[in-house]
Amino acid sequence: QVQLAESGGGLVQAGDSLRLSCDVSGRDVSSYAVGWFRQAPGKEREFVAAKDWSRGISYYTDSVKGRFTISRHNAKNTVYLQMNSANPEDTAVYYCAADWGMRASDMGRRSSELHYWGQGTQVTVSS
Repeated sequence: QVQLAESGGGLVQAGDSLRLSCDVSGRDVSSYAVGWFRQAPGKEREFVAAKDWSRGISYYTDSVKGRFTISRHNAKNTVYLQMNSANPEDTAVYYCAADWGMRASDMGRRSSELHYWGQGTQVTVSS
């Protein structure tokens, strides 16, 4: 049974940093695509970040490029989302999602096909 569990959310001020964690159980994190998504109140869920671990290529939505970084810790089977220079527009529930066989570059446009999702962690950025 594969399970994803996000943590690290909270209330921060604009300009602060925050690191979200996605703990994966049931399968080796290095063997599949894991990405981050977010959903703000009243808005559609949107892709935030994913990484092709084998080629070292990261994908980010435009609004977070240069501020967010996706990484992983294989020994801990954890994927991180480092959020720097947070702004109020980053306020949302953040989810990690995973799938086997899907390329990281496709996670944004094929998010409805992703098999595994975490429960989400709330991030609130005050101005």
